[in-house]
Amino acid sequence: MAAELLDGRSLATRIEDGLRAEVGTYATLFGRRPRLVVVLVGGMAASASYVKSKAAAATRVGIDSEVVAVPGTATTEELVALVTAIARGDHGAADGILVQLPLPLQVDKTAVLDAVPPDRDVDGFHPENAGLLSQGRPRFIPCTAAGVQRMLIDAGVETAGRRVVIVGRSDIVGRPLALLLSAKPPRAPAPVGASGCDATVTLCHSRSTDLPSLSRQADVLVAAVGRPGLITADMVRPGATVIDVGVNRVDGRLVGDVDFEPVRTIAGRITPVPGGVGPLTVAMLLANTLLAAELRSRQG
Repeated sequence: MAAELLDGRSLATRIEDGLRAEVGTYATLFGRRPRLVVVLVGGMAASASYVKSKAAAATRVGIDSEVVAVPGTATTEELVALVTAIARGDHGAADGILVQLPLPLQVDKTAVLDAVPPDRDVDGFHPENAGLLSQGRPRFIPCTAAGVQRMLIDAGVETAGRRVVIVGRSDIVGRPLALLLSAKPPRAPAPVGASGCDATVTLCHSRSTDLPSLSRQADVLVAAVGRPGLITADMVRPGATVIDVGVNRVDGRLVGDVDFEPVRTIAGRITPVPGGVGPLTVAMLLANTLLAAELRSRQG
């Protein structure tokens, strides 16, 4: 029997519906709408497409957005100065600031991302926000990791006491997701069933020794490496939930890190690519932008 498909698009639509109402309430209370500013460096078609989808989603929920495009020849110093100027208000109010990745090779990515003030860091990449997450008191959670957790909760996937294996150790997905799913629930006692917390997490990567034996232990298997077809059917425990975070272009089409059709015959639940985690990443960005606006308005 084929695995149940976890539909990220429909869940993202429901999240946007809720955000639209919350943004309306915010605008009524504070007399303005939240505003997101995105820095797009260079002319990569994929990056431009991602930014376009984020701007369209912001419009749908009532969040104002602006894209500041700069040439791919920009230096680290120029980008740091630009981010600083945006935070200062030179491009209008900016509740959330996002630097679209990847950046050109000549740019020090860490220096640019660190220039984003932590209270506007809606991607959740600033070391202050990473530290808060590691302490179990998150402010802005990296959007893809937050989207995966939200999908598990919405699908009723129990994580408390279960084995979660994450293949991929990036600061964008793997590491923050491991912290989220292994954390104690925010309130005790934990609800019975799907809490999205209290998991026993194994964090692997493409060079882990005997990766198939590790992945077969997973009740929930998350693939987030960026290598098409890395997870094959023999690496999946029958009935497991498989979350595919990978987005790879192969022969002109998008595929994930999971060999989808064979794995679908083994897994209990599985996310497609596209249409799985991707829409939730954008939805969580909008949620972070609203949160940033609320925090700034309360401080003001």
